[in-house]
Amino acid sequence: MTIKNLSIIILAGNEEKMIVDCLKSCDWADEIILVAANSTDNTVALAKKIIPSIKIVKAIDEYNKNFSKWRNLGFNNATKDWILYIDADERITPQLKQEIIKKINIKNNPISHYAIPRANHYLGKRVRYGGSYPDYVKRLYCKKYFKGYKGILHEEPVIDGPLEHLKSDLLHYTHRDLTSMVNKTLVWTDMEAQALFQNNHPPVVWWRFIRMMLTKIWERLIIQKMWKDGTVGWISVLFETFDTFLIYARLWEIQQKQNK
Repeated sequence: MTIKNLSIIILAGNEEKMIVDCLKSCDWADEIILVAANSTDNTVALAKKIIPSIKIVKAIDEYNKNFSKWRNLGFNNATKDWILYIDADERITPQLKQEIIKKINIKNNPISHYAIPRANHYLGKRVRYGGSYPDYVKRLYCKKYFKGYKGILHEEPVIDGPLEHLKSDLLHYTHRDLTSMVNKTLVWTDMEAQALFQNNHPPVVWWRFIRMMLTKIWERLIIQKMWKDGTVGWISVLFETFDTFLIYARLWEIQQKQNK
């Protein structure tokens, strides 16, 4: 049985290893839209095989540079009363499915959008500390109140009306291996540095590296107790600390080029 009043929008780049399980967790919606952002592998072919009726929206552009654009492409092709956004590395559990169905079928529902808790998995292990849970994400929208997304680095929905938080988890299999973590770091630290520069961040001096890196370690490891996630927790903290260093090193580099 499919749900007639829901469009599920899935964002994917080259995700042939993840897209099948993602789609299997979404196949209960009547309308599924795949936004294939610069996808060159078998992601689209596999999607069509799993769900022949799927809508494919292709974008030839650099993935990870503007998520608002990809989300809005999906929104522009959605026709149902409610919209649910899912990334290729996420999975809808049976419990979350039932909770979503219950909410969108409420007659005269006064809630315009919902935030969903994410159960994050780093390097194949479920993590619960360091700010990794509940990690609420706004993903379920009543279309008549929703106007799309704005922002490049940290996209935010443009929507009127009250927000409510769901109780069931959305599974998120992020940071699947160190190679993908490094590749993502190269993209995101550059964007973060550019954003700081555009906001006229003061000149980077040597002590700022130490201050910001120690602050990150203290916040994640001690205050948010990520050491309780074991080896994966320590890897995550050290990686985030390296990210912090790289952001400010890139910012310093941009500022030096500007001065010249």
